Formats: sequence, structure tokens, C-alpha cells
Amino acid sequence: LLQLMIHSLYSNSEIFLRELVSNASDACDKLRFAAVSDDSLLGGDSELKVQIECDEQAGTVTVRDNGIGMNRQEVIDNIGTIARSGTKRFLEAMDGEQKSEATLIGQFGVGFYASFIVAKSVTLRTRRAGEEQAYEWRSEGSGSFTLGEIDSAPRGTEVILTLRDEAKEFLSDWRLRQIVKKYSDHIVFPVQMLDKTPAADAEDDDAEASAKQDNTPVWETINTAKALWQQSTRDLSEDDYKQFYQSLTNDYGDPLLWLHNKVEGNQEYTTLFYVPERAPFDLYERESQSGIKLFVQRVFILEDNQKLLPRYLRFMRGLVDSADLPLNVSRELLQDNKHIERIRNASIKRLLGQFDKLAQDDAEKYEKFWELYGQVLKEGVAEEHKQRDELLKLFRLHSTEGEGWVSLADYVGRMKEGQDKIYYLTADSATAAANSPHLEGFRSKGLEVLLLSDRVDEWMMSYLHEFDGKSFVSVAKGDLDLSSFENEEEKSKREEQAKESEPLLKRLRETLGERVEDVRIGQRLTDSPSCVVLGENDMALYMQQLMRQAGQEGPSSKPVLEVNIQHALVQRIDQEPDEDRFAEWAEVLLDQAILAEGGQLSDGAGFVRKLNGLLLAN
Repeated sequence: LLQLMIHSLYSNSEIFLRELVSNASDACDKLRFAAVSDDSLLGGDSELKVQIECDEQAGTVTVRDNGIGMNRQEVIDNIGTIARSGTKRFLEAMDGEQKSEATLIGQFGVGFYASFIVAKSVTLRTRRAGEEQAYEWRSEGSGSFTLGEIDSAPRGTEVILTLRDEAKEFLSDWRLRQIVKKYSDHIVFPVQMLDKTPAADAEDDDAEASAKQDNTPVWETINTAKALWQQSTRDLSEDDYKQFYQSLTNDYGDPLLWLHNKVEGNQEYTTLFYVPERAPFDLYERESQSGIKLFVQRVFILEDNQKLLPRYLRFMRGLVDSADLPLNVSRELLQDNKHIERIRNASIKRLLGQFDKLAQDDAEKYEKFWELYGQVLKEGVAEEHKQRDELLKLFRLHSTEGEGWVSLADYVGRMKEGQDKIYYLTADSATAAANSPHLEGFRSKGLEVLLLSDRVDEWMMSYLHEFDGKSFVSVAKGDLDLSSFENEEEKSKREEQAKESEPLLKRLRETLGERVEDVRIGQRLTDSPSCVVLGENDMALYMQQLMRQAGQEGPSSKPVLEVNIQHALVQRIDQEPDEDRFAEWAEVLLDQAILAEGGQLSDGAGFVRKLNGLLLAN
């Protein structure tokens, strides 16, 4: 069983130091509680701490504490027995108030054995607080151990690892400090290492410099020894939050905003989330690492955990700290269960609520937020069902009404009388959207159209069907009926033109053949001669083109060609008696409509040749 644990349980060898420091912290915490009722246990040494030391010549790493220590039976029970947690039994014996104040970490009784990942032999020396006899435990990880009495040892526990050859990297003072900073920076008790800076080079006070010159060991605290997120929000300033953000993320800038929340009750946990002022470099990599760190009782467990926040919130940075999350035995993975789901759902709700509050309180700051992260939030339309309405309230989009941002609520609030649909257009750029011929009929009737030009928009709209009871309709797809916005005279004129143009439409259908689904007169055009219209469920031409460029066999569809019978060019084509030239005109009419839509011609040179020939002929 021990060999199985050593070689299979932990995926990362540096975890051994996290486990030993956590055990040492637990030992100090146990003594702290025991001393409440019997302060003689401290014996004049009340400064509880954890110390780490490496000896390159001897090939050893030592982790010691001056905590509760162990007697002979406790060594057998806790060290000589796999998966028996002394900390867990200690917690079970505490009353409710004491338990809420404890920062005990251990729960499985296996962390100590992570030592054998890097050590060929382990020596443990310990003396229990209040007792005189000390004990030494030794093992080479082969399934047996020796235990005997020793003459003396300081109160607490000292673990000496004799490292394997392949683990010599951990004989580096810098490497050990790095691991402590990563995993154990915020535990309650100071973690100390010897300051090996030469006295002549150190900027120490006189006492420390003198101690170095006398070769007296100088212990330096290398961890923060406090967790900002565990403090009350009333006691923290903006600078406190900003400084912690920089230390947590290694981002030299300030956060745009943050949300600090502590949940108490059946499930207790703390969250501290930040929105970076600058978008992370890997923002658009959906499989990128998450910026949310998971802590259990202030000890770092893992990062890149998409179970705590969804992918569309991957720009968030921060942490979750909980004492009762269900970790696997190596404390490297979260197990799926209702605890995690509750934290996730509550965190999403709070964050979306905070974003909405920002939009209400500071529109300028919110616009900056949306410009940074709006494209990513749009992904949530497909991923988030429970909070979709709250997510849609956050959307800020451009429209045909001015250059500023418009919310969906604003759009609905100024819809024309009789309008029951939200009109939108997707394009591959803001310029293409604003200049699209599909908008002409809507502008002439005073109908506002949302202009969507982010790459995610076409995909997003396939999942977005309605807002506030109003359905979304693309102005570039399907057979739109805008007759309710026409007066009787306009309807009559349009119907008459449709009858008169039928011969031309039939001629165009026969000429273009398989290139189009149909040729018709629509209600979209007022200034342009033609446009292409796709089916309601078809993918936009520019997206079809992108998929082909990416090597994917995307869906292909034949467009409908809509023509503006009142346009001079269409009328000129209608009068063309030469069938070959008429065919060229028809091809140009279709090709220019495809280009205006953002599509790509299969024969661009042929289009130019036909266009030049027609221009010269006229």
C-alpha cells in the first residue's frame, strides 16, 4: 500500500513540502488550542513556528515545528499507520466554537508519506508537549519502520528527509522558498528558513549583522503568514486589495474591480474575485488555465479548475477558500458534488450581479469592462442557462441608432409601435455591418437594427432566440415581412412592381441556375441594386469562408438573390437584349452582392474580367 501511494497518489513531487508544512502547521494549531486550558504546555516557548532547512552536503531537507509533538503511541497511530489522521480525530473531539476557529488542514492521514516521493529514507524525531521522553521513527519506505527512545529532543516534531539522487533539486534554498510561496504562503504560523545572505552584503540591522558574523543562525520568515481574504472587508483598504491582487497574479497593474464575499451557514467558504484592468494574453484560448486558485484552510491546492467558474468567466482572477470541499486523497483534484455546484452557482450569480451594479453606477467604467470582456461573456449564452436573463442584461451592442453602445433593454424600450421582433445583423467587421445593403429598408422605415461584428456573434445568435418576450430576427436571413410598417399606398405600389418584374426575375433565375436558390423582390433594398439572403438557419457567408480557411468542411448553402427593381442598374439589365451580355450582368449582380455580404468569390479574376468588359461596352 505504501509503494502504491508513493508512486501513484501524487502527480507532482514538490507536493511533499506542502504536506509536511501543513502537518507542522496543524501541530502548532493543536498546541495553541491545548494551551488554552493548560498554558504550561508552552513551557516558555510560545512563539509557534515552522522551520525548513536543507543541507546540500548531507543531502537532507529538514522540516521542524515546535507544536504539540507526539508520544510513542501517537507515533505508531499517526505515522506508523497509513490513512489514520490524528488531525481529523482532534477536530472531531472539539466543540463547535473551537472548530470554527481552527485552521487545521489534515484530513486523510496520508500527507506525511509524500516524503517518500523524494526521500530514500525518513527520520522523524518528536517529543510531546508536557512530556519528557522523546522518540525517533525511521523508515526507508519499504513497508516497515523502527521506533525507539532518544535521550532528548525539543518540543514538537522534526522530519529529516535524505533525498534520492533524482530529487536533488530540492536541496536548493531558492527552490524550497518557491514551493512555500506557492502552497503555504498564507498559513497562520510563520514558516522560516535560514538567511544565508553574507553579512557584508546584507542590509540588516546591527544585531542581525553581528549574528551573521558570529555564525549564529538567523531565521527569516518567508511566508506572508496571513490571508487577506480571511479579514473583514471593513478592515481592508483599496490599497490592500490592489497590493494583494498584484501578489496573487503577478500583474503589475491594478484590478478594474473586485468582489470579496464570505459565506457562513451549512457551507462555509470565502471568495475573492478580481477583474483585471487589462485582458489576459490568453483570453481567447478557451482551454487556457483558469485564474482562480483553490485554497483549503489557507493552503493552496490547485489552479486551473473550471469547476469553480465557467469558461466564459475565464478572465476572472482570484481565489476560493473552503474548509469542507471534497478533495481526493492527494488533495490535487476536486470531486464533483453539490458543494462545488453551490459555490459555482452562487459565485456566478454574485459576479453577474456585481457587473450589473457597475453598469448602473458607472456607465463609463462598465463600457471599458465590456470592451475588454464582452466577447467572452457572449459565450455564456450557449453555456449558461440558469442565469441567461441576467447575462443578457449585461450585453452592450452597437446599432443603427448612433455610434454608442445600446443595451437590449434600451433597444426594446424604443421599439416602434407594432414591432414585436429584435432585428440584428452579423458581419465580419463593424464597417461591413454599418454599410450592409440589408439595412436600407429598415432605415427607411425607422427600424433600429443591432450590428454584431464580433467573431463569436454568429455562433452566439444560433443559441439566442428571445429577450423580454421578443424574438431575434436576422435582417440578412429569411423572407422578412415589413408590410406592417407600410401604408396602403406603399403596399399597393410594391405588389404592382412585383407583378411587373416577374419576367425579369424568371430570366435571372434561368440564367443563374444552380448558383441561387431563388431570385425575388424583397423589402430590404432602397439604394443598392441587389443583396443575397440566406435561409433562417444558414451560416453567414463570412463564417462559411472562415471554416473553409480553417480546413473544416463547413455547411454550404445557396443564397436567394434579392433585387431592387427601382435601381437604375437593374432596369438597365432588364433592357439588355443580348443573352450573353445579360448573363454577364446577372453574374456581376450576384457576385457583387456576395462580396457586400462578406463572402468570397470562387473566381475573382473572372468577376473582374466580366465587370471590365461590361464597363467598356457601355
